[in-house]
Amino acid sequence: MKFTKPATNIDFQINQLKSRGLIINDEAYAKKVLSDISYYRLAGYWWPFQSDKINHKFKPNSHFETVVKLYRFDSELRKMIFDLIEEFEISFRTKMIYHLAHELTPWWFENSVNFVNATEHIESMKTINKDLRLNRKKEVFLLEHYNKYTTDTRCPPAWKTLEILSLGALSKLYGNLTTKCKAKDLIAAEFGTVNHTYFHSWVQDISQIRNICAHHGRIWNKTLPGRPKMLSKPPYPWLKATPPLIEHGDLYIHLCCMKYIVNIISPNNNYTFRLYVLLKRYPNVDLKALGIPKNWFKEELWKNKMVVKNPIFTFYHKVRFIVGNVVNGRY
Repeated sequence: MKFTKPATNIDFQINQLKSRGLIINDEAYAKKVLSDISYYRLAGYWWPFQSDKINHKFKPNSHFETVVKLYRFDSELRKMIFDLIEEFEISFRTKMIYHLAHELTPWWFENSVNFVNATEHIESMKTINKDLRLNRKKEVFLLEHYNKYTTDTRCPPAWKTLEILSLGALSKLYGNLTTKCKAKDLIAAEFGTVNHTYFHSWVQDISQIRNICAHHGRIWNKTLPGRPKMLSKPPYPWLKATPPLIEHGDLYIHLCCMKYIVNIISPNNNYTFRLYVLLKRYPNVDLKALGIPKNWFKEELWKNKMVVKNPIFTFYHKVRFIVGNVVNGRY
């Protein structure tokens, strides 16, 4: 069977949504939205509002404006998650550079002896060499290195080369390291995940979520691909009760893993407050679609000085948070 449907214009899209039961009170607004956000990007957000997903019929009282609010919420949530991941990624890269260069050599990543799987190491080196080619003239520190060390056929040392690698590439390097490398468990311990077995599953998971966020993919109401291994006795504040395995595809447990790590990197972080304010600004968002329990902020993991009863303190930080978002173009 071949696909034969023609391209449709925005007026057709609006009429189709209305014929299927989606309430659109302001067609001019809907036209503006659909001219900036494609029909199928929004489809992921109106999907739960459909009672008949074969014929795409909407449940009674389903509004286009509600769909757009969900989209906006998801966009802001992604930006917050991306900030969380940024703190982790920079710290993880730094520890990889520092510990392994000191334990082994500055060119440890080139030596196959340091890795379990030779084929995976070859693939990692292909990625590294490709990234170096793409960035050698874009990054000043690489350009200076190649101009100065013209006879050195090796890659630049770890503190230069690893700076341009993606989190996914770093994750593959780390996961393939032999356990003879003491730094493998040392890095895991510094992030509070005890050993490399647990930590690598967390890194893989965070890397997958980063890719979703980087490509502006939907994070709300989505079963995530990764399943981070849960620590039986976390050395730092965690949840009173870890959600059952069936719920590990929900965003909440992944957020908890990121918050756990960032609490170690940046103990005075404001992610509890940011998430709290975001959920308050979108009260119609179903927490169940994210796997977030009602009193999530009361968990020791999420306790934060910014979520307090002092109204002056809360107002001050709320204004500061909103102004920061305006300055950064998030509103």
